[in-house]
Amino acid sequence: VQLQASGGGLVQAGGSLRVSCAASGRHFSSYTTMGWFRQAPGKEREFVTAISWDGRSAYYGDSVKGRFTISRDNTKNTVYLQMNSLKAEDAAVYYCAVGSAPVGGKWYMSMINYWGQGTLVTVSS
Repeated sequence: VQLQASGGGLVQAGGSLRVSCAASGRHFSSYTTMGWFRQAPGKEREFVTAISWDGRSAYYGDSVKGRFTISRDNTKNTVYLQMNSLKAEDAAVYYCAVGSAPVGGKWYMSMINYWGQGTLVTVSS
């Protein structure tokens, strides 16, 4: 399975950005959870958001609730992350991920089967 992220870039604080991640490979199944983690310099990788295979359930980290929205298009094997009201602390490398279903609303790194290469989001203040 290959995960190709795109859409990162530089945005001003308060602005919006959308990143995408397209999955490919013969072992990829649409019946799987997709989502995003992020890692800022000097910090641990943290959970951002995840979406169930059918798009009916979405999960968010506390720091992005109400500002970020995840969606997916299974016809394109693609997951999207719409980021609004961006803050300086949102600046990080965003990693697309595919894995097993969240448990209790939590998606841990140990649940991830595949990682994308990451896309850099920079927020200027």
